[in-house]
Amino acid sequence: MPTLIAYGGPVIWLILIAAATAAVVFVERALYCHRSQINSAEFLNGVRTVLKRDNVVEAVAICDATAGPVARLVKAAILNRDKGRERVSEAVEEAGLVEVPRLEEKLNLLATIAQIAPLLGLFGTIIGFIEIFSRIEEKGLYAHLEYLSHGIWESLICAAAGIALAIPAHAGYNYLVSRVNKIVLDMERAAAEIVNIVTENGK
Repeated sequence: MPTLIAYGGPVIWLILIAAATAAVVFVERALYCHRSQINSAEFLNGVRTVLKRDNVVEAVAICDATAGPVARLVKAAILNRDKGRERVSEAVEEAGLVEVPRLEEKLNLLATIAQIAPLLGLFGTIIGFIEIFSRIEEKGLYAHLEYLSHGIWESLICAAAGIALAIPAHAGYNYLVSRVNKIVLDMERAAAEIVNIVTENGK
């Protein structure tokens, strides 16, 4: 690894910084999605049972004790339960508009890294070839291979590193998008159900 860094030239450091950033973003987002994902059916059943006893305080406490956007949507519906079905629906929708950007936060950064990684590799490759041709120009036709080897190393290492970063970055981005979509789908189902629960309870 130290040899690859030594021969990779200045662009390899940009690729390594991008790789470290992608790793941090992926881990942070994966943990956030893990915390946000709950068994929404079981959670809603618990809330429904409590609300049937008209124990609104306990229902809100359950929402506060439960992590994730589904719980916050349900809490918004409960807090607006006395304002009619339309207002409850609006409150849930407003809460959803706040929660979805939180789920999608930093995903664009990961997608950008996945897209520019091969370009960084290509940039390093071009710089390596520039070095090769400058050595050839300097030494003429009798340039020995050892004078050209550094530029060749730099070209190959940067190209490989750019592709090596792009592949897991793309995979990680697609994985996180699928997780976010699943959570958003749970939110939509929970929103429809809690509106019905709250408005039926308020009758």
